[in-house]
Amino acid sequence: MFLLSPASAGGARLALVLSPRARFELAGRVQAEGAPLGEVFRFASGLYFRGKLAYAEAFGRAPDGSSAALVIAPGEGLLAADTPVRAADLRRLASVPVDAEDPRFRDPLVRAARALAARLGEAGEVVLLGSVASPKYVEPLLPVFGRRLLFPTDFVGRGDMSRGGLLLRAVRAGVELPYAPVDGAVVHGPRVARLAPLRRERGGRGD
Repeated sequence: MFLLSPASAGGARLALVLSPRARFELAGRVQAEGAPLGEVFRFASGLYFRGKLAYAEAFGRAPDGSSAALVIAPGEGLLAADTPVRAADLRRLASVPVDAEDPRFRDPLVRAARALAARLGEAGEVVLLGSVASPKYVEPLLPVFGRRLLFPTDFVGRGDMSRGGLLLRAVRAGVELPYAPVDGAVVHGPRVARLAPLRRERGGRGD
């Protein structure tokens, strides 16, 4: 199972989705029947969330066949990436700061993590696709999962855009990245070299 850190709920691109004056298709669905949370955050965040979502969908294995991509949703704990959300839902997420010290964020996340841990059993592992260098996700999640909380070691020394590109390359190659337990890991390191641009393919764009 993969836990995806959220896109910024207060960012400019999400504001476009929430604008009643918006005329593009995704905004129309958010204003009406709703659109999948993963799709909305992919638009709001760009390359990084696109990489996280594609990677989780490619390599995740939920025990019951449900979505293995779970988004850390401020105030809601963990939501499957295919959960439909409307404008009011997104505004509610934006009202809760991503802060481990804030009970509005921490308590729902801890409850959802405990439910997930029980569902997975002792053999199940979760991979955090998000920052492990700050406490905002690690502090609520680590006491629940312990050594079963993993992260991609190749994230160390990379910024968000580089991580997104790395994840998309892994999906294209069909090869998972190496993981290590968050507990006791070295999460800071020297900045690594930039990824080489992907070769453009006919009918597509490189990332």
